[in-house]
Amino acid sequence: MKICGLHHVQLAMPKGEEDAARTFYQGALGFKEVEKPPILAARGGVWFEQGTVRLHLGVEEDFRPAGKAHPAFEVSGLQELFAYLKSAGTSVQRDSALPGYRRGYIHDPFGNRIELLEPDSQT
Repeated sequence: MKICGLHHVQLAMPKGEEDAARTFYQGALGFKEVEKPPILAARGGVWFEQGTVRLHLGVEEDFRPAGKAHPAFEVSGLQELFAYLKSAGTSVQRDSALPGYRRGYIHDPFGNRIELLEPDSQT
């Protein structure tokens, strides 16, 4: 037995906030929404993809945002993305504690922490 890859990352979200998720993950981060299977769509939430990255947001009745646990998305054009996010009203917390990377943290509309990073060698 071996682990072959990561299929998706799931974050929790409050019930009925799918439009806020779409605005942030599609509009600000550039993910594309994908249709959930009908049996799972009835539960609420929304799924996104960008290339091989899959992100699922599932409704949690007793929702609490993930403050420490988080996905880390490797990006291209980090500085431009940070500038865009700031202009859209998203707070960016830069961090330099990981050698070889430029990175920072943002929070989705529900308070979930998200890391965005880019290798230093990229322009």
